[in-house]
Amino acid sequence: METEVKIAYSSDAELLAITKEEWFTDYCMDEATPAVYELDNTYYDTPDRVLSGRGAVCRVRTYKDTDDEECYEHTVKYGDKVDNGLYQRYEWNVRTSSRRFDVDEFKNKASRQDDPVEVLDEALDGVDNDNLSPLCRTVFTRTVYTFGYGDSIMEACFDVGRIEAGDKTEDICELELELISGDVVDLKDMAAFILENTNGTSLNLSKFQRSLKLLDSEG
Repeated sequence: METEVKIAYSSDAELLAITKEEWFTDYCMDEATPAVYELDNTYYDTPDRVLSGRGAVCRVRTYKDTDDEECYEHTVKYGDKVDNGLYQRYEWNVRTSSRRFDVDEFKNKASRQDDPVEVLDEALDGVDNDNLSPLCRTVFTRTVYTFGYGDSIMEACFDVGRIEAGDKTEDICELELELISGDVVDLKDMAAFILENTNGTSLNLSKFQRSLKLLDSEG
């Protein structure tokens, strides 16, 4: 289960200025050694958007490992419960050497994970390899810090980049605060603190949902 809060900012400078705030060091556990990733995400759906219509997301993420080798992580998310920027969704991830999303292989490997396989079957019901095709894309730099708050550990992901939907683009400038262990109450309290001390706003659309909105927009 993925549990995270998304906070939007109006500019890269405004977002990244958070890391210079005095309070940042109070909660950050690795201020001097953040992890930085270049992420290229392609989202897949059927021509009639069966997956997005039922609240499911199918994503292939391309990134470089520590040896600068290209790697792929295939992900399915399911469920669209959002409350003031707080997202709680089922999530399955499979790291692989293949760029191609394979429904059967994904189900087989994901069945060994914590989230229930019957829910994954529901998310991918009626979808096969032949009717999946790329729909949109996000490309961004993610800088990851680890936060400690209350009895919980969370990742603070600073995302800067762009959405590509057809011939349209839109900026990505957001903070994702994801619960790694502990209590969702701590996550919500940390998010509330950040909102009170910055100019961010709660973001109730995921990157994929923003991509769909952009894809369907006129002009």
